[in-house]
Amino acid sequence: MSTTDAVQFWNGVYAARPAATDPRPNVCLTSTVTGLPPGHALDLGCGDGGDALWLARQGWQVTAVDVSSVAVERLTGLALAQELPDRITAQHHDLRESFPDGTFDLVCAHYLHTPLDLDRAAVLRAAAHALRPGGRLLVVDHGSTAPWSWNQDPDVRYPTPQEVATGLALDPDTWAVERADARVRTATGPDGRTAEVTDHVLIIRRAV
Repeated sequence: MSTTDAVQFWNGVYAARPAATDPRPNVCLTSTVTGLPPGHALDLGCGDGGDALWLARQGWQVTAVDVSSVAVERLTGLALAQELPDRITAQHHDLRESFPDGTFDLVCAHYLHTPLDLDRAAVLRAAAHALRPGGRLLVVDHGSTAPWSWNQDPDVRYPTPQEVATGLALDPDTWAVERADARVRTATGPDGRTAEVTDHVLIIRRAV
């Protein structure tokens, strides 16, 4: 699967949605990050931009990346409209082929699922290596299928946070699992529908 295919697929997903004027941040992000001292954050798969905008408003310097040029352009426009262009850098990356430069105090990967070819473990391993000492990798995955999900396969299996952590094969002397659990919440989809969903939450902290 080529970069062109990935860009076309995700551009189609985002172009089919109305452009959000004030996208919501993910609940797991706000509950995890509130209280942490602001630093440099990397948002992998920034999508509509709710997480990046929220982090910037909390004082974080944010690098936000997505394979969709539509998502990147929309976030760039929102950052400008909300007077946050000096705090958000939106970049176009196909994470199979390139990874943002720099080191970070926080790397977020919310729902980094795709029907296209992607070595998620390699991407998340690169994210862990991009952490500064004391930095955290926050991975939030689907643990159930929402009515609005693009993947409605009834046989889909969602790996547990523990399985995701094991698959990264990180040195426990350098990276420690701070959290690996599931949480159930009521979510609102892009079309306004609500449903009970399960999130798988993994937090890995770099010690040195």
